[in-house]
Amino acid sequence: MSGLKKALADNAKAVGEVLDDLLPKGDGPEARVVEAMRYATLGGGKRIRPFLVTTSAALFNVSRTSALRVAAAIEMVHCYSLVHDDLPAMDDDELRRGKPTCHVKFDEATAILAGDALMTRAFEVLADPRTHTDPAVRAELVLAVAKASGVAGMVGGQMLDLYAERNKLNVPEITRLQRMKTGALIAVSCESGAILGKASEGARVALHAYAHDVGLAFQIADDLLDVEGDEHEVGKKTGKDAAAGKATFVSLLGVERAREQAQLLAVQAAEHLEMFAEKGKLLKELAGYVVNRRF
Repeated sequence: MSGLKKALADNAKAVGEVLDDLLPKGDGPEARVVEAMRYATLGGGKRIRPFLVTTSAALFNVSRTSALRVAAAIEMVHCYSLVHDDLPAMDDDELRRGKPTCHVKFDEATAILAGDALMTRAFEVLADPRTHTDPAVRAELVLAVAKASGVAGMVGGQMLDLYAERNKLNVPEITRLQRMKTGALIAVSCESGAILGKASEGARVALHAYAHDVGLAFQIADDLLDVEGDEHEVGKKTGKDAAAGKATFVSLLGVERAREQAQLLAVQAAEHLEMFAEKGKLLKELAGYVVNRRF
């Protein structure tokens, strides 16, 4: 196993343990929604966003405990978005990470509540003094994640994605859509490490530029997988964008140009990290990994 793959696996395991602790099983009628929350978050996944949190935090010698708690919170936000995206009113997906989606496993109402509860639990964790002793740092984390999650970020991007089902978008419009829907949470994952470490403005700018390029590269890779990937390997239904007639990077650029663009973005992303020298090695390797992954 390569150094990056081992680091990803070790980090995913550590984040999973923190999520397990932060989402304890309950009893009573409300236990069903907790079970759905755990189902949506503890069922694997690439855990790219948590890795970005902990690896960027390590650049500034942040406490591992603090970094893992923020990583878990951001993963909760990400999983909430997946639960809601999969609903019949949104993408109407029945498979996620190789398993039935949350609303299929439970029911639609429970899935909606599970998503709501994951979002609110995430902010509870970010605001908790156990995440960081400095209240100003906790407030900045809450503000940054809220912006990335809301109408100027992930939620707004999902609205644009629904709009794209009925309207033809060009490359700049798709870039904006993906920057909001996917890129905003990836960017704040890197930014969170810098916030925890009270990093300089220059370091924050470099990480934001890196995350911007990685986020777009990640989405282009997703578009390629939707065209070329195998459903069992990818863990979700493929070919949906083409079937819906939705414009994507691949449909507008073609497979080869899209792949070239993703590779270019990965190289650019790595170049933004030069100021971190050897400490930025894993983040540089991750940029290449996201465009060559098969799931």
